[in-house]
Amino acid sequence: MTYHPKSDFIATMIERGFLADCTDYQGLDEALISGCQSAYIGFDATAQSLHVGSLIQIMMLRWFQKTGHKPITLMGGGTTKVGDPSFRSDERPLLGPEQIDANIAGIKKVFSAYIDYDTDAENAALMLNNEEWLDGLNYLDFLRDIGRHFSVNRMLSFESVKSRLDREQSLSFLEFNYMILQAYDFLELNRRYGCVLQMGGSDQWGNIVNGIDLTRRVLDHEIYGLTSPLLTTSDGKKMGKSQDGAVWLNPEMRSPYEFWQFWRNTTDADVGRFLKLYTELPVDECDRMGALQGSEINEAKIRLANEVTTLLHGTEAAANAEATAREVFEKGGVGDDLPTLTLSAEDMPISIVQLIVKSGLAKSGKEAKRLIAENGAKLDDAPLTDAGLVIDAGALSSPLKLSAGKKRHALVQMG
Repeated sequence: MTYHPKSDFIATMIERGFLADCTDYQGLDEALISGCQSAYIGFDATAQSLHVGSLIQIMMLRWFQKTGHKPITLMGGGTTKVGDPSFRSDERPLLGPEQIDANIAGIKKVFSAYIDYDTDAENAALMLNNEEWLDGLNYLDFLRDIGRHFSVNRMLSFESVKSRLDREQSLSFLEFNYMILQAYDFLELNRRYGCVLQMGGSDQWGNIVNGIDLTRRVLDHEIYGLTSPLLTTSDGKKMGKSQDGAVWLNPEMRSPYEFWQFWRNTTDADVGRFLKLYTELPVDECDRMGALQGSEINEAKIRLANEVTTLLHGTEAAANAEATAREVFEKGGVGDDLPTLTLSAEDMPISIVQLIVKSGLAKSGKEAKRLIAENGAKLDDAPLTDAGLVIDAGALSSPLKLSAGKKRHALVQMG
């Protein structure tokens, strides 16, 4: 990166590793130093929570506000009805209005941990929903006034569409409309709220450029786009996934302890980079901790886990998670904050294989049996060797601790 920014926001994005590309560095930089500006990121409501893969975008909005500007979180109440085809191999399942509303309610809970919507300041964040302008569109008017500005040839050239067509996988007309609707979002946000910047992952580049082009054509306004890299871990895995599925941000879908543990298990090579992206520690401190070796890097991982968990769940949740982890790993005890499976009398007796699956330590009976066969399972810290073991109510007079490998644990108790 050879550009030398004047604005705090672009300087932060470059220094901390958030920036993949920008449509006009100098133009955006000058807009940002001229006064408080608005930027948005759109979030479609395809699940009841966002996961760790969305955290880089949330942190970008947080830094945007911290550097004096106004972030807009745009809920895709309208666009979710169509589904974003970007880099997908198949069409998203279509959701009904009730499910979309329930998903939006779940997603909204997370944002207030990172972004301030309540301040009286000029840069108080806005939470908007694109169904506000999409649901009332007249199709013929929209085709005439907006559709005429889009070249199908150009849309087919975008990598997100091209990759799907190159694999000879169908792209429905419904999905093809998504990029027009997203472009229209940017136009409306600029018209209604003076929004000058759309941010997103680098897979959104084509959609962002479309919105800029449409706004210039219709309103003759200068607006900008900025993308973050699509993150993978150093071993090539997609960010936001773990052994047992997506790492959700809502506490009822992934407990604060499990969230903390995900960050504590970061690969050594990712520690410095993740500290810069997901915490607010000074960059030189992130670099120093990322360069640690041997057992010292483990303390850096604990710092990472604490900082990230504090931002989302608060100081107390982070402290409890660390205390539980130290209790489990260093003393071999049972921490208060472990994921807990509560069984009723009707569940008893239960095989150890079923118990491992029910507690979330394995996805199937086959996987649970393999875990036992490979000496990866423990019951109250003792190796578990008998896949035929049956647990009765008497064995659960006090909670049992189940372990899969060294880092994944669960408690089992009677309700």
